[in-house]
Amino acid sequence: MEFRHTTVLLHEMIDSVLTDPHGIYVDCTLGGGGHSLALSEKLAPDALLIGIDQDQEAIDAASARLKETACRHLFVRDNFSHMADILSSLDIDRVDGFIFDLGVSSHQLDDGERGFSYMNNGKLDMRMDQRNPLTAHEIVNTYSEEELSRVIWEYGEERWAKRIARFIVDFRKEKPIETTEDLVKVIKAAIPAHARRNGPHPAKRTFQAIRIEVNNELGILKDTMEVCVNHLKPGGRLGVITFQSLEDRIIKKAFREMERDCICPPDIPVCVCHHHRTVKSLGRPIKPSAEEIEENPRARSAVLRVVERV
Repeated sequence: MEFRHTTVLLHEMIDSVLTDPHGIYVDCTLGGGGHSLALSEKLAPDALLIGIDQDQEAIDAASARLKETACRHLFVRDNFSHMADILSSLDIDRVDGFIFDLGVSSHQLDDGERGFSYMNNGKLDMRMDQRNPLTAHEIVNTYSEEELSRVIWEYGEERWAKRIARFIVDFRKEKPIETTEDLVKVIKAAIPAHARRNGPHPAKRTFQAIRIEVNNELGILKDTMEVCVNHLKPGGRLGVITFQSLEDRIIKKAFREMERDCICPPDIPVCVCHHHRTVKSLGRPIKPSAEEIEENPRARSAVLRVVERV
């Protein structure tokens, strides 16, 4: 299946993060290479663009797409949580900009075989990195009722988490839950009919939760943001696009903490921490235009936050 991904907030991201056309930039969530291609078109031949993704299909697609670009570029198959090691292995200490486009790509959602989507039937997988030993199938079929309930509530904010967990455990006593279609049926059975009539697809929150658990999407964000800021040149920028409230909350909090000068408890009259801010926020969060949402409904929940190293 050809790798297709509609890039969200494309020009807003590039215009926000690009400061030096001769600099070094890292696209930490390469995907199909949409942001990287747009950025490379504005970079000089001596600039360096590094693309990171844990999905080999994304690396292959982006390599083909950026083959003719004028600037230097290289691709790394890894998880962005290993950013310090990645940059060290390339003998790079400081960069001019980092780009993050978080969450699942359009390609991963649309390819039923990857098991990400409640709309396309396929094996329960949901791994962004196919080398990952943990799959959605293992979570759904081996986690205890309590663990399932916690995951679905914490990562999906699903009000019916306990009931869905109980239905999953009861169903798998008869036979394993093998496919996305099987899981959707169990979720629909668990959620009362009156609650299914309004709002998003009844399986949306549970699928999001399981995907986040498989890929540890939230657990790696805060530390990664700090590592990236530590590797930015003064005046360099970090842009992050989030698609759901849990991600956005973590990014917002991480940026806010790095923007603070003093981090002493409020009851201490004189600062003793000697902490200094490392970034400043560049304006308000940016959201897609009505035109972009009309063309790409998946962009509806996107939020772009940008900070600059001070």
